[in-house]
Amino acid sequence: MDGRTKSENTTPAPEPNERLVAVFDAKDDAEALVVRGLLESQGIEALLTGSEAEKDLWPGGVGGCVLRVREERAEEARRIIAEYRDAPPLEETDVTDDPAATG
Repeated sequence: MDGRTKSENTTPAPEPNERLVAVFDAKDDAEALVVRGLLESQGIEALLTGSEAEKDLWPGGVGGCVLRVREERAEEARRIIAEYRDAPPLEETDVTDDPAATG
């Protein structure tokens, strides 16, 4: 045992009255999951809401998905999303142009 108590080894529970704010909305689950992964890779927890309930309630679904984060991380999350959107697309490389591939 490392001398820490059980409460020191666990992540603190979310505050029940914590304010979550929307930082991103997507037309489909795939896009929302990519952005959620981006945020979580930067240490920002994100809650995905709105996809399943809308599809179950209305034929064909309505709206899309919304990502929400803790209010104190919202500005940072929006900045990360904006940087991701503004980043140039990755260039595709042809395997035949790769000198390592020609041996």
